[in-house]
Amino acid sequence: MNSHRWFILRRPFSSLLLLVALMITVLAWQNRVALWVFPSIISAYTAKEYCSCRYVMDNPADYCTAYVKQYLPSSLLDDVAHKRVTAGGMGRSSSAAWQSPRQGCQLDP
Repeated sequence: MNSHRWFILRRPFSSLLLLVALMITVLAWQNRVALWVFPSIISAYTAKEYCSCRYVMDNPADYCTAYVKQYLPSSLLDDVAHKRVTAGGMGRSSSAAWQSPRQGCQLDP
């Protein structure tokens, strides 16, 4: 009997686990660009939405903190004097600042 076929017949769970791991690796490789950008999206979304909630809509800080609450942990620094918000999450940070009544909040490059 072929040794490769013997492994599949003898250890079906291990073979299935190996196949699933291979499929996950292929999917991760195909989506590597999106996976690399994802942490930046979390912090940018939090900074922009909090800034808009706080300085465009003039809501209280507690309300805006609850409004942008994510399932993923993130930090939030609100500089009221300069109307600038810095949010961090998943190892990345983004800032947004209030520009004017007409432009609202904008992400910093």
